[in-house]
Amino acid sequence: MSARTPESEPLLTPAEVATMFRVDPKTVTRWAKAGKLTSIRTLGGHRRYRETEVRALLGSVPQPRAEG
Repeated sequence: MSARTPESEPLLTPAEVATMFRVDPKTVTRWAKAGKLTSIRTLGGHRRYRETEVRALLGSVPQPRAEG
């Protein structure tokens, strides 16, 4: 197994991150501005987020309990 380099790490769009957290994409942008997520800017100026960082943040968020 080879270690992933930052260049080969999958990047997610704000919409993809928003879907994972079930929030609006604007919320993801606010999180990046607040320093909760590190964003990478594309040449066109769009934000992208490292998948490993997003999944780590997702794992640290308490999940709502299912009532049943």
